[in-house]
Amino acid sequence: MALSLYFRFLFALCATSFPLAFAQALPPEVAQALARAKVPLDALSVLVVDAEGKAPARLSHRAQVPVNPASVMKLVTTYAALDLLGPGYTWRTPVFIEGAVREGTLYGNLYLKGSGDPKLVAERLWLLLRRVQGLGIKNIAGDIVLDRSAFEVAPVDAASFDGEPLRPYNASPEALLVNYKSLVMTFVPDRTANIATVQFEPPLAGVQFQTRVPLLPEKNKGNGDCGDYRAALRADFANPARISFAGGYPASCGEKVWPVAYADPLSYSARAVEGLWREMGGKLSGTVREGRVPEVSAAFEVVSPPLAEVIRDINKYSNNVMAQQLFLTLSLNGATPNGAAGSGEAATLAKSQEVLRQWWTDRISRDDAPTLGNGSGLSREDRISAQALARLLQSAYRSPLMPELMSSLPITGVDGTLKNRRSAAQGSAHLKTGSLRDVTAVAGYVHGASGKRYALVAVVNHPNANAARPAFDALVAWAVRDN
Repeated sequence: MALSLYFRFLFALCATSFPLAFAQALPPEVAQALARAKVPLDALSVLVVDAEGKAPARLSHRAQVPVNPASVMKLVTTYAALDLLGPGYTWRTPVFIEGAVREGTLYGNLYLKGSGDPKLVAERLWLLLRRVQGLGIKNIAGDIVLDRSAFEVAPVDAASFDGEPLRPYNASPEALLVNYKSLVMTFVPDRTANIATVQFEPPLAGVQFQTRVPLLPEKNKGNGDCGDYRAALRADFANPARISFAGGYPASCGEKVWPVAYADPLSYSARAVEGLWREMGGKLSGTVREGRVPEVSAAFEVVSPPLAEVIRDINKYSNNVMAQQLFLTLSLNGATPNGAAGSGEAATLAKSQEVLRQWWTDRISRDDAPTLGNGSGLSREDRISAQALARLLQSAYRSPLMPELMSSLPITGVDGTLKNRRSAAQGSAHLKTGSLRDVTAVAGYVHGASGKRYALVAVVNHPNANAARPAFDALVAWAVRDN
């Protein structure tokens, strides 16, 4: 009786949300999951279609309606970049020396010129500075000058998007982006000393770090539950010159890693470069400052991993600042489908938006062009339809770039943002995920049991969107069962 009443409720919900024909076509398990999530069906856009475009859609609802896709918009950025720049594209960070080197001292300035490398992390910065020392430079009598002129981006308040300025995903792009402007803290408990040591990477010049915190007693000994250790630490990040903790670290937590965005992002790169240089034993008489490279030849350059590798980080782990770096690179290089040479002018968001609009018209469709801001999907204004996303996925599938794009996407139940999503479709789909307040989305490729491959797009825009994830899992499992 209860089950009968439930299906009567479900039928009424479907009938008031969209035409009955679709209610009959929607897989029952998907409709049930949406009903449990209290998500009306008119908040859902979905399209499941043959990846090669050789058959009618298996499932379609509100596919032409522009919706906010959250981080699924990274599919547009990464495929456009693969097509325009090529999977082997690399970013180069040249190093310039102005002045003479005598007995281990550079009597002049050292220059680092950024070109938008999304992956100039602490380890690669260490290698860059180690190569400087390999030139016989141990002391710099002048300054270290950071040239960030390749990108022209207005300063952004890190709290403006969602009031979470310390979340690394809110970091803003820049031409010489170091370590995503993030500080990584590692907590290691020492039960003998009754403390936890705190390691900070990278070292930041001029910042005092509290390197020990007391251990808190175990409340739930033996069950491995350490609770909210971040709240227990009572961290104080308000003062950029000092990071401290008023609380303690739960002894049951074991080793934990906590990345945070630095409170003063404008000074981060300078602090990181100076801090690492001094930690490596280098000396600096001047300062680390911003400036332009003079007319001198590069001493050497550090080369990034290739684009095909970089987009794996962007899509599998939904790295926002890396996606923005890539998006700006489109206009830094004057990238166009015919391979026109770059102008050498600074990249801007407006220029990259125009490059992408032209690319979409030439490569994907004269219709359905997306509205996007910074290429990462971290926006309330971004819009694209499920149909447009499916067209992009079909275009990519038919192109020689298909293996690179597909391998960059999280695999259900295996890795990336889908690692912990266990379902009947485990290992059977490569899907980009997206999540914002009031938005959840997936888009990518599903491998059917029959051997066919499908492009799948599903987006919910609704206050209960995050509760719709089980419905997406059910949809993917249904798509796999195609025989």
